Amino acid sequence: MDRRTVIIGAGALVLAAGAGLFSFGGSRGSLPDLGAANAQQAADVDTSSVVEMAMGSEDAPVTLIEYASFTCPHCASFHVGPGARLKSEYVDTGKVRFIYRDVYFDRPGLWASMVARCSPERFFGIADMLYKQQREWIGGGQPAEIAENLRKIGRVAGLSDEQLDTCLSDAEKAQTLVAWFQQNAEADQINSTPSLVINGEKYSNMSWDDLKAIIDEKLGE
Repeated sequence: MDRRTVIIGAGALVLAAGAGLFSFGGSRGSLPDLGAANAQQAADVDTSSVVEMAMGSEDAPVTLIEYASFTCPHCASFHVGPGARLKSEYVDTGKVRFIYRDVYFDRPGLWASMVARCSPERFFGIADMLYKQQREWIGGGQPAEIAENLRKIGRVAGLSDEQLDTCLSDAEKAQTLVAWFQQNAEADQINSTPSLVINGEKYSNMSWDDLKAIIDEKLGE
């Protein structure tokens, strides 16, 4: 499990000239820990415009919420391992309703989310590419390189340059997403990724066998 402390935005998002990059206030782009004051500020933001990314039957007996970051290596491992089996064996069969909620450790994680959310109907397809190609698009960690790599993924997914420009320059949406993340993290006491909330009960990262056992127990199987 990724033990990095969840960090949040505090300061205006600024479109960097000519680069299509967001930068946050604070030293070296770092973001402060979630505190009472910031939580209160986030609580005052209207996040009703944020689309909840979900798949599976709304009537499924089990609801599983995954809190994850596109820059988290353990989240990538979960995605291609337990996450893939969860989808094929439980979500696609109508037993589990799956909800994905973003966690923002850093700016690249936010940018990746904004690219994926640029087309809600393509979200899970783009998310799959982001996790499977995580090392490649993060590359050497340079902001301009990361931004261009994310644009390439967006183009492969069928997004136009105009769509990508619009999504990545939407500072209001970025601020709303950060506030939405803060509200969710506070409500479910999320402090690491991946974290799972299964029928209201929080769990840490786990193996497929352990996850399957928990789901089966909640299904009464």
